Amino acid sequence: MKNISLLVIIVSAFAFLPICAGAQSFAPYQPTAADEKIAYQQAAHLDSIIRGKAYKTTVKAHWQADNKSFWYKNYLKDSTVEFIVVDAVKGTKAPAFDHAKLASALNKYDARHLPITDLLIEKSALKFSIKDQWYTYKNGTFTPIPSPQTTTPQTAFREISRWSFHDDNASSDTSSPNKEWISTIQNGNVFLKATGTADSIQLTIDGSADQPYGALQWSPDSRYFVGYHIRPEKIKSIHHLLSSLPDQTRARLDTEEYAQPGDPFTSFEMFIFNPSDKKVIKVNTPLYDFLGKPYLRWRKDDPRYFTYEKADRGHQRFRIIEVDAGNGNTRNLVDEQTKTFIYESRIFTHYLEATNEIIWSSEKDGWYHLYLVDALKGTIKNEITKGPYVVRDIDSVDEKKREIWFRASGMNAGEDPYNIHYYRINFDGTQLVSLTKENAQHSLSYSPDRTYYLDTYSRPDVAPVTTLHRSADGRQLMEIEKADLRDYFATGIRLPEVFTAKARDGQTDIWGIVCRPSSFDSTLRYPVIENIYAGPQDAFVPKTFMTYSEMQSLAELGFIVVQIDGMGTANRSKAFHDVCWQNLADAGLPDRILWIKALAARYPYVDTTRVGLYGTSAGGQNAAGALLFHPEFYKAAVSACGCHDNRVDKQWWNEQWMGYPVGPHYAAQSNVTNAAKLRGKLLLIVGEADNNVPPESTYRVVDALIKANKDFDLLVVPGMGHSDGGPYGRLKKRDFFVKNLLGVTPPDRN
Repeated sequence: MKNISLLVIIVSAFAFLPICAGAQSFAPYQPTAADEKIAYQQAAHLDSIIRGKAYKTTVKAHWQADNKSFWYKNYLKDSTVEFIVVDAVKGTKAPAFDHAKLASALNKYDARHLPITDLLIEKSALKFSIKDQWYTYKNGTFTPIPSPQTTTPQTAFREISRWSFHDDNASSDTSSPNKEWISTIQNGNVFLKATGTADSIQLTIDGSADQPYGALQWSPDSRYFVGYHIRPEKIKSIHHLLSSLPDQTRARLDTEEYAQPGDPFTSFEMFIFNPSDKKVIKVNTPLYDFLGKPYLRWRKDDPRYFTYEKADRGHQRFRIIEVDAGNGNTRNLVDEQTKTFIYESRIFTHYLEATNEIIWSSEKDGWYHLYLVDALKGTIKNEITKGPYVVRDIDSVDEKKREIWFRASGMNAGEDPYNIHYYRINFDGTQLVSLTKENAQHSLSYSPDRTYYLDTYSRPDVAPVTTLHRSADGRQLMEIEKADLRDYFATGIRLPEVFTAKARDGQTDIWGIVCRPSSFDSTLRYPVIENIYAGPQDAFVPKTFMTYSEMQSLAELGFIVVQIDGMGTANRSKAFHDVCWQNLADAGLPDRILWIKALAARYPYVDTTRVGLYGTSAGGQNAAGALLFHPEFYKAAVSACGCHDNRVDKQWWNEQWMGYPVGPHYAAQSNVTNAAKLRGKLLLIVGEADNNVPPESTYRVVDALIKANKDFDLLVVPGMGHSDGGPYGRLKKRDFFVKNLLGVTPPDRN
């Protein structure tokens, strides 16, 4: 492994040496109340001193106009700064200027604390900005100047940002592009008139105020326009009672729209209007009845045709549909169907107008990959990326060179399959170029013309390194910075360990991290706390270096704190992700339990008889569910703002994973339905102003627990939104685990 400091290797290796004796010979870690009070103090002290002790962890390049050099700022000990300039062509770096001389000339600032926010480094002078005022510095003197004008170099690359294929713009076109026609909506119907005339022709008669036509859009050549017969559905409301408003003696009721699973959507029936013969043609396509109206793309070389994208409700079918505006006929250019789910928010499409092609993403072969579609024939020309790895994102498309720049994970054998690496590939799937090599998580930033890029890579157990590369072939030109961790390790902090174990299938690797107390004694057995979030929309175990984490802070109280991505989460194979389908109560818990048991098998100081977990939102659902569905393993849980019943939570998220229509499986997996199964210790936290997950999701669990005569703790935070409880909630969480896993009374703060 390259560019890992010897200090990091020594500390990591020393911290995680396995103990060979059997776990039965280890006494449980059992502090006294006095010991634990000291632990709280030490944890708070570490929290206060650890911040700002890791230097040179990031490099933000400010490229100069020539695209051959850049400057950046290093943050060093005691909040001091230094400015560095890099010559990418020569592969050299040096101070951007003489800090002492400039500070002396300014006669206001310390050379180590210059508050410069921007620089322009020219041959004859230095230009810099302080507090939005620019100066020029030359021959030992500086002069105020106007803000310099800068230009952005032109590039053939098209930066990609994900966008919804639904058109949220509810306005209608009125004038045609050639300005010869005016279309309007009157009393819910479509009217048309020639520009400059008074008389309008009514084109529809079945519109009304309750079910109007609308959202008109003209074709670029003004031969047609599209409109919809709209059947509106009012979104139902949720309510919040805000109890503790300042300067008020009464609570306030807040109401907002909030769609829940099964609620109806406004639907759009598509029609084509032809100004030349005044004909109205109903498009031969189903109602667009999910998440608004579609975004239309008219074919550039023949605007008689347009396409739109349609994801069916239930998330099991996705189509790119072409419409012939001349007759209303349609055909499917892409028609993907699955028995589980299509992850709608990760659908990627990029339209190549010049060649009538589409770049489209799909998991049709079991992995998230890119395909090149012939938009005229409606066939797949080729699979662009292929193999047992996941395309994670698309950075840019070079339509002239027919190249895609993208990120992927899982391509590099022998390393964490979640690590993001960067690549370039041709549209036809040839000439795959890897831009990143090291076994780590990578983050790239490019020069404006993409001639060069900076690669910052790290892992939870590897400090950040930033290197400069040439984009043409990925060649490394120089190392820019390596994080300085001497003061960081002097605090006694431990780096997390990256740990893997087999999933429930006995084959798939499950990845996670382990945090241990800095005062860790390997001859004692420590309780385990899992930080859980099994929301299927992503994976959540950190993959980069963390200068501070709440997990490590919690570990300082005498716990081994872990975080794991079990089956049912994203960024692995389609089969790995499909475990969550109509199965959110699973939460990957069988994999997490096996992972913790494997950790204990390797390290006998891991006590699997004292295991707790905490989480927020979906993690709150998971944490409470662990006590309901796996009480034989989990003994204590802190559940904050949990979406405990997927019928109560937001529509778009829950139907994506639990499906539509709402069936009995929703109730079967609800923490409300299963509340009477509670064993172990449970703390529920909820904010009364949560507009992400309605507070009644938690209150219904409370109601069911009371009716089942169960013992539990509840913290309601007045005025709080969707949160883990804030500082007070986090304090109560620590006290809860200290009391219920360590058996120690927390410090008395009164």
